[in-house]
Amino acid sequence: MDTTLIIAIVAGLISIIILIAGVVSMRSARQDEIADRLGRFTDFNEYVVPEVAEEGPKEPSQLTKSLDKKLTEREFGKKIKIALAKADLKITVAEYFALQVITTVGAFALVTLFRGIILGVVAGAVGFFAPRIYVNRRQNKRLLKFETQLPDTVSLWVNGLRSGYSVMQAMEAIAKESPEPTSTEFRRVVQEVQLGISMEDGLDHMLQRVESEDLDLIVTAVNIQREVGGNLAEILEVIGHTIRERIKLKGEIRVLTSQGRYTGYLISGLPIVLALFLMVVNPNYMGGLFENRMCGWPMIGIALGMIGLGTAAIQRIVDIDY
Repeated sequence: MDTTLIIAIVAGLISIIILIAGVVSMRSARQDEIADRLGRFTDFNEYVVPEVAEEGPKEPSQLTKSLDKKLTEREFGKKIKIALAKADLKITVAEYFALQVITTVGAFALVTLFRGIILGVVAGAVGFFAPRIYVNRRQNKRLLKFETQLPDTVSLWVNGLRSGYSVMQAMEAIAKESPEPTSTEFRRVVQEVQLGISMEDGLDHMLQRVESEDLDLIVTAVNIQREVGGNLAEILEVIGHTIRERIKLKGEIRVLTSQGRYTGYLISGLPIVLALFLMVVNPNYMGGLFENRMCGWPMIGIALGMIGLGTAAIQRIVDIDY
């Protein structure tokens, strides 16, 4: 193996170790200050502060604070901050980017060490997008779980109002009785209102963290009722029935389109899996495709582009608006 390549791999591994040590020290040295705790309640982009404080006088370093602040002030940093809040990941923007660097450099170094630099570049690209894919999947999973719990949440809200609770007391009961993530989101709204934020803003913040059309319907109904009056319990009961029917319809649509979705996954993944299998079984057979830059590389690019277009087309077909 080339000496330059070995030096690059060793340097990459050393950088990974340094980054891991930095992230560990950042996590172990964190202790929120009063302003940070209040900001996490009032800023919808932040996660909920744990009810039990960490033991010991720990304080983040000034470098950590400065780096996270500079990243958060950028437009891409704000988007990452919102995405982390939606996924309920209790890490900072700086830690997210550190993790992204670790996965990118680590995947590149390991694959390059055993399979060559070409596959190392591909693995590095996969490592770069892996944290983003994980955050998106966690967001979708959390949103689906929240929407599944929403009919029971509305029923609990209606029962609380009919038993004599105020809107805030009913929301406190939801925060105590409901499972995650519903309890966390409603507890956050209650905490914000207790800190002086209006209920309308608190509900809007929850809607920004949980982008659900059903929740938007509930928030709109609550805000209108607070302005013009009316029987909120009856309104929420009707909305709850509508949400149950919508969830039932969504389930039926997902069942009817499941075959098309999984067919798209299979057709898209089969060429890539087959190519990897041939590279393991017979490296010389597939090696020419990667070594020939004039013909092989354009063919690989065209193939990946066609796979991506086919996947997008299939997903577009089975994506039914409801």
